[in-house]
Amino acid sequence: MTTSTTSKTLFLAWQDYESRSWFPVGRLTFDGERYRFVYINGAKEAQIKCRFEPLLSFPEFNKIYDSTYLFPLFANRLMSTSRPEYKLFLEKLNIEESNPDPISILSRSEGKRETDSLTVFPYPELDNNGRYHYYFFVNGLRYLPSCTIERINQLKTGDKLWLANEFQNEFDSQAITLNTKDHYILGYCPRYLINYLSDIRQQQSNDIDVRVERVNLPPIPLQFKLFCQMSYSLLNDVQPFSQQQYQPIIAEK
Repeated sequence: MTTSTTSKTLFLAWQDYESRSWFPVGRLTFDGERYRFVYINGAKEAQIKCRFEPLLSFPEFNKIYDSTYLFPLFANRLMSTSRPEYKLFLEKLNIEESNPDPISILSRSEGKRETDSLTVFPYPELDNNGRYHYYFFVNGLRYLPSCTIERINQLKTGDKLWLANEFQNEFDSQAITLNTKDHYILGYCPRYLINYLSDIRQQQSNDIDVRVERVNLPPIPLQFKLFCQMSYSLLNDVQPFSQQQYQPIIAEK
């Protein structure tokens, strides 16, 4: 069973259109009463490498943004509860319909919109046994043959998957694939997680466990086809996303 102590934190990621590189640029937290957004050091890295500039919603790098309401940049990435497909939307995310909170929905839906280059991803959930749990949709299915979809449709909740580097990928030599036991490629890990995932694997290469959480059938779009859960533990009291790239630019009080 997972706890909720760390589940109210989201990271905002930005993709450069030219290089297709992803950078974590901001962090959103909710303490039960107020929302807070800060830029993190990944934003400065993105600025140096790819000319990233502060977003219109948050125009200053060195400022703490605070609100009792969810900031529009994030609220606009939520589906309206009045939409007829809202219940189906929650089902594909494996979220119970009874009073889901915005942060939980965003953490699983990734908050993607076709009109910009932003996405969100969550701080992993910590269970009572000290293991972290991270949920994500497998990417890149449109680049794989149709037989891949047939294979995914055969998967069951709880089926184990394996991670593998794809060093000879001519488009992205850092790509990490999700595979069946017999090495059948089912898709790719989200690109914005690659650096963090590499750090976890170096520390606990034999401890990462990836399982099928849900397989969504048509008419659900391919980007929401295969939903997975990754669990792992960290040694020496290391915290998730503790690297300098994820730390706030401005010191928080």
